[in-house]
Amino acid sequence: MQLDQLNFHHFFYFWHVARAGHLTQAARDLHVSQSALSSQIRQLEDRLGEPLFERSGRRLVLTETGQLALSYADRIFGLSREMLGRMEVRGDSLVRLRVGSVATLSRNYQENWIRPLLAEPTVVLSLESGPLDTLLQRLLEHQLDVVLANEAVAAGPDRPLHCRFLGSQAMALVGPAAAWRGRTLRLPEDLDGRELALPGPRHALRGAFDAMCVAAGVTPRLRAEVDDMAMLRLVARDSGWLTVLPEVVVQDELRTGVLVTVARTTRLQEHFYAITPLHRHRLERLEQLLAQAPARPDDAPAA
Repeated sequence: MQLDQLNFHHFFYFWHVARAGHLTQAARDLHVSQSALSSQIRQLEDRLGEPLFERSGRRLVLTETGQLALSYADRIFGLSREMLGRMEVRGDSLVRLRVGSVATLSRNYQENWIRPLLAEPTVVLSLESGPLDTLLQRLLEHQLDVVLANEAVAAGPDRPLHCRFLGSQAMALVGPAAAWRGRTLRLPEDLDGRELALPGPRHALRGAFDAMCVAAGVTPRLRAEVDDMAMLRLVARDSGWLTVLPEVVVQDELRTGVLVTVARTTRLQEHFYAITPLHRHRLERLEQLLAQAPARPDDAPAA
């Protein structure tokens, strides 16, 4: 089969159906009838010589051939979206950088990372946050240029990604300056019965912190658990409780003296990563940011 024998219009319709899982939603999104859509999928299957879907109740399930075709469709139409996204910014001198950040990552850390670009008049930034799996899917579809995360991601044949270590920070225990200035605690030995605000269960280090407390035989009094680091910062600032988090989350409050560090432990280190597609359009500004990353420490997971 030659390339010019493949009908990319049919292939585009297949891509929408595969992602939707059934004809009804795909037909609605594409503004075509279900019968017309079904007919074009059959023509594509006839051209490829193998079925792409099999029915499971009301849903369409990809065959092995369909899964292979979808992996190529994601790359083909993802690159098309990337091209259109690049061309949305008018003027040859402008560059759009699209950055995703997991919801459990400190917004202060994200801002620190992109700060060199904030004074760049030729850079247009697009920033979004969400669950890691959602951001990685958008990355693979070339709707994002880089994802900032606090956990490493393994690459694979179906997930061609590159995970670059950016740095680490020890977890700290912070509290209001009025109550804790000049005082220190041992972490976790002195936390038994203490009122604490903690990162939520989705945070990369929450499980390790809980295990450390169990091993030390201490049971803190949980007052709040917060996935979003921007919200955890506000809780640390306004609640009067002790809070466990990376210091970068409350860097401004520590600098102005609203909060103080009561304890710090190197036994819990949050690692930061930049995840990019393995095959991508190289953006000079992004490459400059990535080049500042240090060598990966021995205790950071490889990817």
